[in-house]
Amino acid sequence: METMQRSWLDRADEDESQTYEDDPNLDPDIIEDEDIYVASYSQLMWWRFRKHRMALLSGFLVIILYGIAAFAEFVAPYDPEQSFVQYKYVPPMNIRIIDAEGNLRRPFVYKIIRERDPETLRNIYKEDESVVHPIRFFVRGTEYDLWGQFPMTWHLYGLDVPHEEQGVFLMGADRLGRDLFSRLCYGARISLTIGLVSVVISLIIGILLGGISGFYGGAIDNAIQRLIEFIRSIPEIPLIMALAAALPADWPVVRLYFGVTILLSFVGWTGLARVVRGRFLSMREEDFVMAARFCGSGEMRIILRHMVPSFLSHIIASLTLAIPGIILSETGLSFIGLGLRAPAISWGVLLQEAQNLRSVALAPWVLTPGLAVVLAVLAFNFLGDGIRDAADPYAK
Repeated sequence: METMQRSWLDRADEDESQTYEDDPNLDPDIIEDEDIYVASYSQLMWWRFRKHRMALLSGFLVIILYGIAAFAEFVAPYDPEQSFVQYKYVPPMNIRIIDAEGNLRRPFVYKIIRERDPETLRNIYKEDESVVHPIRFFVRGTEYDLWGQFPMTWHLYGLDVPHEEQGVFLMGADRLGRDLFSRLCYGARISLTIGLVSVVISLIIGILLGGISGFYGGAIDNAIQRLIEFIRSIPEIPLIMALAAALPADWPVVRLYFGVTILLSFVGWTGLARVVRGRFLSMREEDFVMAARFCGSGEMRIILRHMVPSFLSHIIASLTLAIPGIILSETGLSFIGLGLRAPAISWGVLLQEAQNLRSVALAPWVLTPGLAVVLAVLAFNFLGDGIRDAADPYAK
């Protein structure tokens, strides 16, 4: 890092008229003239990352999504299995702030009246503008155990009327009258965490095997590389489907969750292992590695304390870009019935409803979980692009 900082000083000495403000990668509004010469690597990364506005926005969106997943019981107004029989396939409700008389009010919804079409016998939902239900925040509702430990009754929002009379359905309801927004919140917990846990497992396997392969070389390197080539020679989608089909259908939700997580990690570690191997091959003869050896450091200490941190930012960028692939894989497996299954709630399980063309024709809002998947994947991709660019803050 000191060598890199000296390079900045050298370039400044060569052209005294050129200052750090001429560098488009840094923000002159927040950085003083002398800051660039004493800034740490993490500070330079942060300044570079802030220039990537889309990545910054995506980072906030990712934080919000994981916040919803962590506090799904609080954010969701109802239990995901609670059924409102009188509101089957009710469309998303309109949130209003101006009533029928033109008065400005706090956010509210009108009372919903269910009628039946005399010709098609379909349920038709109309708004009764004479009855207003204000939406209130931090209201008491159905009891739940936050993270399975803390009994609570507080919810982020809701109505002041009993659930039997009317609920608030921001994204509509499914064929059983269950609130789709509540189920999306609970589904985010599985769909987002399964990508995170799978990537962490892939990280451990990839760094371990890739580091051993690149650090020792020889027969060990040859054996690990042949294993990686064998796994990568098998088409990924059929391999994942075959492994998922081998999971027993009668497994409980928790065991099935970890089973899907492990099989996705088994397929996804090979790419990271090759990146780590290439880095180790180029660094094992570097001066800092030789100095650590001469000081008596053990091999595992050299790998974990000196070599891995030197390209940790690139690993983080690779992992951020790998999470969307895991989310899509879990969604696809659950959608075709080979991954998680009901009563588990994930975005892929919720999308199984879209297999019924009649449901899609009558209630297109059942495709909302697909929009959630697209939003999460785009957010992770933009965030990964920003981290990848910020990983080399000295590049032009």
